[in-house]
Parts: sequence; C-alpha cells; structure tokens
Amino acid sequence: MKLEIHTRSDHEETLSKIISNIRDLINYKNLEPGDKLPSERMLSEKFEVSRSNIREAIQKLEFYGILHSKPQSGTFVANIGVVAMNGMLEDILELEDPDFKSLVETRILLELKTVRLAAIRRTEEDLVRIKKALDDHEKKIASGQDAVQEDLLFHLAIAKACGNSTLNTFMLTITPQIIIDFEKYHVCYNELDNVRIKEHLDIYEAIKKQDPTLAKEKMKAHFKLLYQYCYNV
Repeated sequence: MKLEIHTRSDHEETLSKIISNIRDLINYKNLEPGDKLPSERMLSEKFEVSRSNIREAIQKLEFYGILHSKPQSGTFVANIGVVAMNGMLEDILELEDPDFKSLVETRILLELKTVRLAAIRRTEEDLVRIKKALDDHEKKIASGQDAVQEDLLFHLAIAKACGNSTLNTFMLTITPQIIIDFEKYHVCYNELDNVRIKEHLDIYEAIKKQDPTLAKEKMKAHFKLLYQYCYNV
C-alpha cells in the first residue's frame, strides 16, 4: 500500500527516505555516471511510496545536479564521481528548510552582487524593464495597497539585468518563499513607503548611470530597514 502523506514533517521525512534509498540504489547496484535509474513506477513500488513523492525527490536531486532527466528517455545519474556524489547526498539529507533570517541574508548577499553587475552590463531593454517595475511598485503604494510582490519584482528585474543566469536563478528560487514569509511574519513598513520609493529610484538611477560602486552603495542603504526587521521577528 502506498504511503500517504498527512503532515509537512511526514512529507519531508518521506522525501529523505526516498533520497537515501536512491543513494543506496546507486551505490549497491553500482550505477555509473550516465546510467539510467529505474522508472518512477518501479521506484514507487520498490520504496512503497506514491509516484508523486518519487517525482518530487527526483526533482530535488535534479536541482542539486545529482540526477538529470531526458524527455521520453528517463532519469540518469549525473556525470560526477561517486565520492563527490555521496558527499553531496549526505549534505542534501542534512539540509534544513531555510528560515526567514537566512533567506534575507542570502537575498542581501546576492543583490549586492547583482546590482553591481547590472550597473555594468545593463542594456536599454533592461532599463525599461526595471523602470516599469519601479513604476508599478509606486502605483501600488499610491493606491494604498500592499506592494510586497511589486517590490520583489523590481529586484528580480535587476537580477535579470546582471547578465548572470546562475545569480538570476538563485534569486528566482528564493523569492517565492520570501513573499510567503513576509506575509507569515507580517513584515510591513508602510509608514516608510515614500522612503522605499526614493531608494528604488536611487538604485535605478545608479544602474542607469552605469556606476557599480554607487549602485551597490544605494542597494546596501536600501536593505538597512529589511535587515532590522529580519532580526526583530
């Protein structure tokens, strides 16, 4: 009988067990880089879990580069050594869900880099995209509505302009959870809306001038308030 998931902790425990079982399968079946894993149906039956859980565990391992899937062909072991693979799998199994503070710290570190690169590499098309996001954020605030999503879209536009697909992917990866946590912890600083609008404009102008030092300085100043909120939740 398939294992049914009822709680988040049960869910995470099941995914960890599947990942451990996949690791054992690779080790004990002596699967080499490039070898194909059994089908989702076979793994589901072997591990006695649902196919959706198998699929989610595989997607997680794909995200970290352990496995890779080919459409209509199956899932394959990535082309990395066994020692490195086992070390990475151990680290993945020990990972905890990022908390709000760690997400904010990661976001700040990423954005101080992306804004600097954006100022150097931005195109006219990038400027149009950033300006639109800036204007949408200001309009939402002017209407008296919450503008967290528009705020983050402004920052995502900057990440896209940095010209580094890996940094952009990291930003896209953490943004949904940041939005959820803003609502969860009731992060709200509407009393400083006008300050945030001005800070966004300063960041945009620095990028427009292609001044990476100024852009980083303005972004760092912009994050002071968020950093304070992060350590007060």
